[in-house]
Amino acid sequence: MAVATREMTDEQRRSVALEYLKAFDNGGVTSTGGSIMDLFAEDAQVYFPKWGLAEGKERIGRMFGDLGARYKAIKHNYADFNWVMTGSDTFACEGTSAGEHIDGAWRAGVTHAGRWCDVFEVRDFKIQRCFIYLDPDYAGLDTDRYPWLSEGGRDPSRPLG
Repeated sequence: MAVATREMTDEQRRSVALEYLKAFDNGGVTSTGGSIMDLFAEDAQVYFPKWGLAEGKERIGRMFGDLGARYKAIKHNYADFNWVMTGSDTFACEGTSAGEHIDGAWRAGVTHAGRWCDVFEVRDFKIQRCFIYLDPDYAGLDTDRYPWLSEGGRDPSRPLG
């Protein structure tokens, strides 16, 4: 990771992360028409469950290509975001989303998927690290390992409760 050369405020760090999330919703295109990859440092790291750790822009691009091939649409609910700012380069954003995966549609609060938390490290107006924490079983189909999902004939795509 590069040594910081420009000071940033929490608001500036949050704006970089928000631009990334909005670009993800927009097929990888930023608000200025650039690539989502422009938001990352050359040696950045991104973690996604069941994919693993991607280090460097080339691997991150591969990860996003692999993930993007599984999504038909995604929309983050910006109004629901809970930003946990620390006054340092590292902070978190908790939120909800809805969309359509090749295995089916999801919506936070309606299906299992849609609740997530990202931990960011933003320095020099670039994402240095983004670790994504969520359940990648968007359709609730992992019933062999989690039998309560379909217990008693219930719809496995719907949460208990």
